[in-house]
Amino acid sequence: MAIPSSISDPFASKFLPLSSSSYNPSRISVPAQITAKIEQTHLTALRRSQCSSLKASMGSPGFTQQLNNSKLDTLAEVKDGRDDIFNDLKDRFLSFKKNVYMENPEQFESLAKVQTPKFMVIACADSRVCPSNILGFQPGDAFTIRNVANLVPTFESGPSETNAALEFAVNTLLVENILVVGHSCCGGIRALMGMQDDGSTSFIKSWVIHGKNAKVKTKVSASNLDFDHQCTHCEKESINHSLVNLLSYPWIKEKVENEELSIHGGYYDFVNCSFEKWTLDYRGTKLEENGRIVTKNKVFWS
Repeated sequence: MAIPSSISDPFASKFLPLSSSSYNPSRISVPAQITAKIEQTHLTALRRSQCSSLKASMGSPGFTQQLNNSKLDTLAEVKDGRDDIFNDLKDRFLSFKKNVYMENPEQFESLAKVQTPKFMVIACADSRVCPSNILGFQPGDAFTIRNVANLVPTFESGPSETNAALEFAVNTLLVENILVVGHSCCGGIRALMGMQDDGSTSFIKSWVIHGKNAKVKTKVSASNLDFDHQCTHCEKESINHSLVNLLSYPWIKEKVENEELSIHGGYYDFVNCSFEKWTLDYRGTKLEENGRIVTKNKVFWS
Protein backbone atom coordinates (compact mmCIF):
# COMPACT_ATOMS: atom_id res chain seq x y z
CA MET A 1 0.00 0.00 0.00
CA ALA A 2 1.39 3.43 -0.96
CA ILE A 3 2.04 5.83 1.90
CA PRO A 4 1.14 9.49 1.47
CA SER A 5 4.19 11.76 1.23
CA SER A 6 2.75 14.17 3.77
CA ILE A 7 -0.02 14.25 6.35
CA SER A 8 -2.12 17.31 6.95
CA ASP A 9 -4.89 15.62 8.93
CA PRO A 10 -4.04 13.49 11.96
CA PHE A 11 -7.22 11.46 11.35
CA ALA A 12 -5.70 10.34 8.05
CA SER A 13 -4.13 7.58 10.15
CA LYS A 14 -6.76 5.22 8.77
CA PHE A 15 -4.66 5.11 5.60
CA LEU A 16 -1.50 4.05 7.45
CA PRO A 17 -1.17 0.30 8.12
CA LEU A 18 0.86 0.61 11.31
CA SER A 19 1.08 -3.13 11.73
CA SER A 20 2.41 -3.67 8.21
CA SER A 21 6.06 -4.59 7.84
CA SER A 22 6.21 -2.31 4.77
CA TYR A 23 5.60 0.75 6.89
CA ASN A 24 8.83 2.65 7.65
CA PRO A 25 8.46 5.83 9.72
CA SER A 26 11.83 7.04 8.51
CA ARG A 27 10.39 7.50 4.99
CA ILE A 28 8.23 10.45 6.05
CA SER A 29 8.69 13.29 8.44
CA VAL A 30 5.90 13.43 10.98
CA PRO A 31 5.95 15.56 14.12
CA ALA A 32 5.96 13.56 17.32
CA GLN A 33 2.62 14.92 18.51
CA ILE A 34 0.95 13.84 15.25
CA THR A 35 2.52 10.38 15.47
CA ALA A 36 1.17 10.06 18.99
CA LYS A 37 -2.27 11.19 17.79
CA ILE A 38 -2.20 8.59 14.99
CA GLU A 39 -1.33 5.81 17.38
CA GLN A 40 -3.98 6.97 19.85
CA THR A 41 -6.61 7.00 17.08
CA HIS A 42 -5.79 3.43 16.13
CA LEU A 43 -5.91 2.31 19.73
CA THR A 44 -9.26 4.00 20.27
CA ALA A 45 -10.74 2.40 17.17
CA LEU A 46 -9.39 -1.00 18.17
CA ARG A 47 -10.81 -0.71 21.68
CA ARG A 48 -14.21 0.31 20.34
CA SER A 49 -14.33 -2.59 17.91
CA GLN A 50 -13.43 -5.01 20.68
CA CYS A 51 -15.79 -3.47 23.25
CA SER A 52 -18.74 -5.78 22.74
CA SER A 53 -16.51 -8.87 22.65
CA LEU A 54 -14.74 -7.86 25.86
CA LYS A 55 -18.04 -7.20 27.63
CA ALA A 56 -19.33 -10.54 26.47
CA SER A 57 -16.27 -12.40 27.66
CA MET A 58 -16.25 -10.66 31.05
CA GLY A 59 -20.00 -10.63 31.55
CA SER A 60 -22.52 -13.34 32.23
CA PRO A 61 -22.55 -16.42 29.95
CA GLY A 62 -25.85 -15.27 28.44
CA PHE A 63 -24.62 -11.84 27.34
CA THR A 64 -23.32 -12.95 23.94
CA GLN A 65 -26.54 -14.80 23.22
CA GLN A 66 -28.59 -11.72 24.17
CA LEU A 67 -26.50 -9.56 21.86
CA ASN A 68 -26.91 -11.96 18.96
CA ASN A 69 -30.63 -12.33 19.62
CA SER A 70 -31.05 -8.54 19.59
CA LYS A 71 -29.38 -8.33 16.19
CA LEU A 72 -31.48 -11.18 14.85
CA ASP A 73 -34.68 -9.61 16.20
CA THR A 74 -33.89 -6.31 14.44
CA LEU A 75 -33.19 -8.05 11.16
CA ALA A 76 -36.31 -10.16 11.56
CA GLU A 77 -38.47 -7.06 12.10
CA VAL A 78 -37.23 -5.49 8.88
CA LYS A 79 -37.70 -8.76 6.99
CA ASP A 80 -41.17 -9.29 8.45
CA GLY A 81 -42.20 -5.80 7.37
CA ARG A 82 -41.22 -6.57 3.80
CA ASP A 83 -42.80 -10.02 3.91
CA ASP A 84 -46.07 -8.66 5.32
CA ILE A 85 -46.50 -6.40 2.30
CA PHE A 86 -46.01 -9.20 -0.18
CA ASN A 87 -47.95 -11.72 1.90
CA ASP A 88 -50.89 -9.33 1.60
CA LEU A 89 -50.44 -9.19 -2.18
CA LYS A 90 -50.17 -12.98 -2.23
CA ASP A 91 -53.49 -13.30 -0.38
CA ARG A 92 -55.16 -10.88 -2.79
CA PHE A 93 -53.83 -12.73 -5.81
CA LEU A 94 -54.93 -16.12 -4.50
CA SER A 95 -58.35 -14.66 -3.72
CA PHE A 96 -58.58 -13.36 -7.28
CA LYS A 97 -57.55 -16.72 -8.64
CA LYS A 98 -60.11 -18.61 -6.55
CA ASN A 99 -63.06 -16.23 -6.78
CA VAL A 100 -62.61 -14.71 -10.24
CA TYR A 101 -60.23 -16.67 -12.45
CA MET A 102 -61.37 -20.16 -11.48
CA GLU A 103 -65.02 -19.12 -11.52
CA ASN A 104 -64.81 -17.85 -15.11
CA PRO A 105 -62.64 -20.35 -16.98
CA GLU A 106 -64.18 -19.71 -20.40
CA GLN A 107 -63.69 -15.95 -20.14
CA PHE A 108 -60.02 -16.23 -19.23
CA GLU A 109 -59.41 -18.97 -21.76
CA SER A 110 -60.74 -16.57 -24.40
CA LEU A 111 -58.64 -13.68 -23.05
CA ALA A 112 -55.54 -15.85 -23.26
CA LYS A 113 -56.03 -15.97 -27.03
CA VAL A 114 -57.10 -12.41 -27.87
CA GLN A 115 -58.20 -9.11 -26.36
CA THR A 116 -61.02 -7.01 -27.76
CA PRO A 117 -61.49 -4.08 -25.37
CA LYS A 118 -64.21 -1.54 -26.07
CA PHE A 119 -62.34 1.23 -24.26
CA MET A 120 -58.96 2.87 -24.41
CA VAL A 121 -58.52 4.67 -21.07
CA ILE A 122 -55.96 7.38 -20.38
CA ALA A 123 -55.83 8.04 -16.65
CA CYS A 124 -53.53 9.68 -14.12
CA ALA A 125 -50.78 7.69 -12.43
CA ASP A 126 -52.06 8.94 -9.05
CA SER A 127 -52.39 5.98 -6.67
CA ARG A 128 -55.86 7.15 -5.65
CA VAL A 129 -57.23 6.96 -9.18
CA CYS A 130 -57.56 3.41 -10.46
CA PRO A 131 -59.96 3.26 -13.44
CA SER A 132 -60.78 -0.42 -12.97
CA ASN A 133 -61.58 0.15 -9.31
CA ILE A 134 -63.64 3.31 -9.92
CA LEU A 135 -65.52 2.25 -13.06
CA GLY A 136 -65.62 -1.50 -12.54
CA PHE A 137 -63.66 -2.51 -15.63
CA GLN A 138 -63.12 -6.26 -15.77
CA PRO A 139 -60.16 -8.02 -17.43
CA GLY A 140 -60.40 -7.43 -21.17
CA ASP A 141 -62.71 -4.37 -20.91
CA ALA A 142 -60.21 -1.53 -21.18
CA PHE A 143 -56.76 -1.02 -22.64
CA THR A 144 -55.25 1.44 -20.17
CA ILE A 145 -52.34 3.87 -20.09
CA ARG A 146 -51.57 5.97 -17.02
CA ASN A 147 -49.31 9.00 -16.84
CA VAL A 148 -48.81 12.12 -14.75
CA ALA A 149 -51.92 14.33 -15.05
CA ASN A 150 -53.55 12.06 -17.68
CA LEU A 151 -52.18 14.19 -20.51
CA VAL A 152 -52.30 13.46 -24.25
CA PRO A 153 -49.41 15.04 -26.19
CA THR A 154 -50.10 16.27 -29.71
CA PHE A 155 -49.14 14.15 -32.69
CA GLU A 156 -46.40 16.68 -33.50
CA SER A 157 -44.81 16.24 -30.07
CA GLY A 158 -43.15 13.03 -31.15
CA PRO A 159 -43.03 9.52 -29.70
CA SER A 160 -44.07 8.81 -26.13
CA GLU A 161 -45.46 5.88 -24.20
CA THR A 162 -48.91 7.45 -24.37
CA ASN A 163 -49.15 7.82 -28.14
CA ALA A 164 -47.59 4.39 -28.63
CA ALA A 165 -50.45 2.96 -26.56
CA LEU A 166 -52.94 5.04 -28.55
CA GLU A 167 -51.60 3.74 -31.84
CA PHE A 168 -51.88 0.13 -30.69
CA ALA A 169 -55.34 0.54 -29.16
CA VAL A 170 -56.86 2.39 -32.12
CA ASN A 171 -55.16 0.72 -35.06
CA THR A 172 -54.67 -2.83 -33.80
CA LEU A 173 -57.26 -3.42 -31.09
CA LEU A 174 -59.83 -1.23 -32.87
CA VAL A 175 -61.28 0.24 -29.68
CA GLU A 176 -64.54 2.15 -30.13
CA ASN A 177 -64.07 4.63 -27.28
CA ILE A 178 -61.19 6.67 -25.87
CA LEU A 179 -61.85 7.94 -22.34
CA VAL A 180 -59.52 10.49 -20.72
CA VAL A 181 -60.02 10.45 -16.94
CA GLY A 182 -58.87 13.39 -14.82
CA HIS A 183 -59.38 13.83 -11.09
CA SER A 184 -59.47 16.19 -8.14
CA CYS A 185 -56.35 17.27 -6.23
CA CYS A 186 -54.08 16.41 -9.17
CA GLY A 187 -50.43 17.03 -8.32
CA GLY A 188 -49.43 17.10 -11.97
CA ILE A 189 -51.90 19.88 -12.78
CA ARG A 190 -50.79 21.78 -9.69
CA ALA A 191 -47.20 21.52 -10.92
CA LEU A 192 -48.31 22.81 -14.33
CA MET A 193 -50.18 25.77 -12.84
CA GLY A 194 -47.31 26.72 -10.55
CA MET A 195 -44.57 26.25 -13.14
CA GLN A 196 -42.35 29.27 -13.74
CA ASP A 197 -40.47 30.12 -16.93
CA ASP A 198 -37.16 30.33 -15.09
CA GLY A 199 -35.11 28.14 -17.38
CA SER A 200 -35.04 25.23 -14.96
CA THR A 201 -35.69 21.72 -16.25
CA SER A 202 -37.00 18.48 -14.81
CA PHE A 203 -38.74 15.36 -16.08
CA ILE A 204 -42.02 16.54 -14.55
CA LYS A 205 -41.76 20.00 -16.09
CA SER A 206 -40.90 18.54 -19.49
CA TRP A 207 -44.00 16.36 -19.31
CA VAL A 208 -46.67 18.64 -17.85
CA ILE A 209 -45.80 21.34 -20.38
CA HIS A 210 -48.04 19.32 -22.73
CA GLY A 211 -50.93 20.89 -20.81
CA LYS A 212 -49.78 24.47 -21.37
CA ASN A 213 -52.84 25.40 -23.49
CA ALA A 214 -55.15 24.39 -20.65
CA LYS A 215 -53.08 26.49 -18.26
CA VAL A 216 -53.25 29.55 -20.52
CA LYS A 217 -57.01 29.22 -20.93
CA THR A 218 -57.46 28.74 -17.17
CA LYS A 219 -55.39 31.84 -16.37
CA VAL A 220 -57.69 33.85 -18.64
CA SER A 221 -61.09 32.45 -17.67
CA ALA A 222 -60.43 31.84 -13.96
CA SER A 223 -58.12 34.72 -13.11
CA ASN A 224 -60.48 35.89 -10.36
CA LEU A 225 -60.15 32.59 -8.47
CA ASP A 226 -57.50 31.67 -5.92
CA PHE A 227 -54.74 29.24 -6.89
CA ASP A 228 -56.45 26.10 -5.54
CA HIS A 229 -59.64 26.81 -7.47
CA GLN A 230 -57.65 27.63 -10.58
CA CYS A 231 -56.05 24.18 -10.29
CA THR A 232 -59.50 22.57 -10.05
CA HIS A 233 -60.60 24.52 -13.13
CA CYS A 234 -57.48 23.43 -15.03
CA GLU A 235 -58.01 19.77 -14.08
CA LYS A 236 -61.15 19.78 -16.21
CA GLU A 237 -59.83 22.15 -18.86
CA SER A 238 -56.81 19.93 -19.48
CA ILE A 239 -59.10 16.95 -20.14
CA ASN A 240 -60.83 18.84 -22.96
CA HIS A 241 -57.50 19.93 -24.41
CA SER A 242 -56.34 16.32 -24.34
CA LEU A 243 -59.47 15.40 -26.30
CA VAL A 244 -58.58 18.05 -28.87
CA ASN A 245 -54.98 16.78 -28.95
CA LEU A 246 -56.32 13.33 -29.80
CA LEU A 247 -57.68 14.78 -33.03
CA SER A 248 -54.14 15.78 -34.07
CA TYR A 249 -53.49 12.08 -34.78
CA PRO A 250 -54.61 11.49 -38.39
CA TRP A 251 -55.77 7.95 -37.76
CA ILE A 252 -57.83 9.02 -34.75
CA LYS A 253 -59.37 11.99 -36.54
CA GLU A 254 -60.32 9.82 -39.50
CA LYS A 255 -62.09 7.28 -37.32
CA VAL A 256 -63.91 10.01 -35.39
CA GLU A 257 -65.05 11.58 -38.68
CA ASN A 258 -66.34 8.20 -39.85
CA GLU A 259 -68.07 7.65 -36.48
CA GLU A 260 -66.01 4.53 -35.86
CA LEU A 261 -64.51 6.05 -32.72
CA SER A 262 -65.81 8.35 -29.99
CA ILE A 263 -63.68 10.31 -27.56
CA HIS A 264 -64.85 11.16 -24.07
CA GLY A 265 -63.75 13.03 -20.98
CA GLY A 266 -64.27 11.96 -17.39
CA TYR A 267 -63.59 13.69 -14.06
CA TYR A 268 -63.39 11.78 -10.79
CA ASP A 269 -63.74 13.82 -7.60
CA PHE A 270 -62.46 11.49 -4.90
CA VAL A 271 -63.19 14.02 -2.16
CA ASN A 272 -66.96 13.77 -2.77
CA CYS A 273 -66.87 10.50 -4.72
CA SER A 274 -68.58 11.81 -7.82
CA PHE A 275 -67.90 11.27 -11.52
CA GLU A 276 -68.63 13.47 -14.53
CA LYS A 277 -68.60 12.10 -18.05
CA TRP A 278 -68.96 13.93 -21.36
CA THR A 279 -68.34 13.32 -25.07
CA LEU A 280 -66.49 15.59 -27.46
CA ASP A 281 -68.84 17.00 -30.11
CA TYR A 282 -66.60 16.65 -33.13
CA ARG A 283 -68.95 18.46 -35.50
CA GLY A 284 -69.37 21.39 -33.14
CA THR A 285 -65.73 21.69 -32.10
CA LYS A 286 -63.85 24.19 -34.27
CA LEU A 287 -60.17 23.46 -34.02
CA GLU A 288 -59.27 26.34 -36.27
CA GLU A 289 -61.20 28.88 -34.19
CA ASN A 290 -58.77 29.26 -31.33
CA GLY A 291 -59.48 25.73 -30.13
CA ARG A 292 -63.20 26.13 -29.42
CA ILE A 293 -64.30 22.95 -27.68
CA VAL A 294 -67.89 21.71 -27.68
CA THR A 295 -69.10 18.73 -25.64
CA LYS A 296 -72.31 16.76 -25.44
CA ASN A 297 -73.99 13.91 -23.54
CA LYS A 298 -72.74 15.18 -20.20
CA VAL A 299 -73.81 13.14 -17.19
CA PHE A 300 -73.04 13.42 -13.48
CA TRP A 301 -72.89 10.41 -11.17
CA SER A 302 -72.88 10.88 -7.41
